[in-house]
Amino acid sequence: MVKLKGEQIYLRALEQEDLDFLYELENNTDVWEVSGTIAPYSKSVLQLYLDNAHRDIFDVKQLRLVICDLKHKAIGLIDIFDFEPNHKRAGIGIIILDTEQRNKGIGAESITLLCNYAFDVLGLRQIYANILEENSASMHLFRKLGFNEVGIKKDWVRVKNTFKNEVLLQKLNN
Repeated sequence: MVKLKGEQIYLRALEQEDLDFLYELENNTDVWEVSGTIAPYSKSVLQLYLDNAHRDIFDVKQLRLVICDLKHKAIGLIDIFDFEPNHKRAGIGIIILDTEQRNKGIGAESITLLCNYAFDVLGLRQIYANILEENSASMHLFRKLGFNEVGIKKDWVRVKNTFKNEVLLQKLNN
């Protein structure tokens, strides 16, 4: 049985009460570079998103889960995106909003729980992550969890007037 609960956190579906948390996270310009966001989101747009968050991953090809501490406080999000059931692969993305909660093993625990779910429940063969080359903390985290670098996308992400490389990491379900 796959658990979505670890030692420090648990993963849960989005709820209506997550609107303010989503609003804060999606409009935090510090994370726009890694999320690909270029404009703020209104609460009404985010409410529409929440209203449809219950849709099946096989229908919408993505799944967003809230990372909560054991006191039930939302501290981040973890996503499955570009879900391809025929090819048995998907991308993974994670953000811990509160910088004080980073580098405490929460990301590793969240990724491990989600990978177990993706491999055991969804039957995926592989999971991949796209990480900016300069993001050494994320690169270290994903490598530590068994993701291998399989390519570099040169000048892939534009940030202001410069371009940055993005590394493609992959984990196979062996």
